[in-house]
Amino acid sequence: MSLNLEQKQAMVAEVSAQLAQAQAVVLAEYRSLQVGEMTELRRKARGSGVYLRVLKNTLARRAVANTPFKGLAEQMVGPLAYGISSDPVAVAKVLQEFAKGNDKLVIKAGAMPNVVMSAKEVATLAQMPSRQELLGMLLGTMQAPVAKFVRTLNEVPGKFVRTLAAVHDQKEKQAA
Repeated sequence: MSLNLEQKQAMVAEVSAQLAQAQAVVLAEYRSLQVGEMTELRRKARGSGVYLRVLKNTLARRAVANTPFKGLAEQMVGPLAYGISSDPVAVAKVLQEFAKGNDKLVIKAGAMPNVVMSAKEVATLAQMPSRQELLGMLLGTMQAPVAKFVRTLNEVPGKFVRTLAAVHDQKEKQAA
């Protein structure tokens, strides 16, 4: 079913809006992928906050034309699924993990603002810790000195009480 001009313009506008907020785009060829498998991929992408869209390459080229991802236009050949996300690691992880379990999905290329990446570089990006993991590490690093300081502060009254108890026991022994 072909789209009319208004539908094409709406689709380009939608993808352009996603690209304006994006930090990464990954292109994956989905040749011979079954509908159920594609639905599963879409579900995983949605769960990770990744915008996954299949659209005509000519429309995709128009959408990326005036964005930092314009270098991807040369890579847009064949039936492609476009993964777009504000978290660069999330989009790479979702598509790379799905591609590991399904040889019909092949990562073709990726991009971060003004940088085009090969499939190998996308795989390397997918191995990095996610944004949530990095935030957890940062929080743990920031929390460690405060926790140590609190333990040190709690030791002062504890030592004082133990010292008083020792002095009290010593005076009782002397009195007896």
